[in-house]
Amino acid sequence: MTLAKICGLNDTAGLDAAIAGGADMIGLVFFPPSPRALMPEAAATLSARAPAQEDGGPLRVGLFVDATDEAIAAVLAAVDLDMLQLHGDETPERAAALRTRFSLPVMKALGIATPADLDALDAYAPAVDAFLLDAKAPPGAPLPGGNAAVFDWSLLSGRPVPRPWLLAGGLTPDNVADALRTTGAPGVDVSSGVEASRGVKDPARVTAFLRAARGA
Repeated sequence: MTLAKICGLNDTAGLDAAIAGGADMIGLVFFPPSPRALMPEAAATLSARAPAQEDGGPLRVGLFVDATDEAIAAVLAAVDLDMLQLHGDETPERAAALRTRFSLPVMKALGIATPADLDALDAYAPAVDAFLLDAKAPPGAPLPGGNAAVFDWSLLSGRPVPRPWLLAGGLTPDNVADALRTTGAPGVDVSSGVEASRGVKDPARVTAFLRAARGA
């Protein structure tokens, strides 16, 4: 079954729609420049609305961008995360160190624009537990992801990914089924594609995305 992650959740309406729709993962952003960013205390309150994993609830994923150990530790002191998502320029060595330091699985986001961008998969594979393959941010973009950009899915044709992975980048309720058919991705991640305005989730679009992903 296709895994689905709703990222950038920052209010109860979006979170409740994700839970009701059966999202496998919810993403909480801890990167202040993002319009979806949360302070740890607010993230803890929001996360508490979701059922625990043992009760069928979603995996709680914290998104960090080149964060220090201290910044991650401060978040973990408030929020019980299940996975760290690294969406910056973290090296394989840094990913491995964070996985060891915090005893949590790590998902590394890689920006994809050319075949050469996929060459990093082998270097990161020993250091991480999963990949998120996203559209590479355009030059000068303030955010490394969540930019509603789609990369050329044909780049993934015949290219094995050495860890479980999610497809991201410009996905919407209208194109997610085609994305899954084209790439064979085992999972998908969406943020801007289910928003009513930048940083504000639309519960109806969250529901529609999850239905389309499941039906693909």
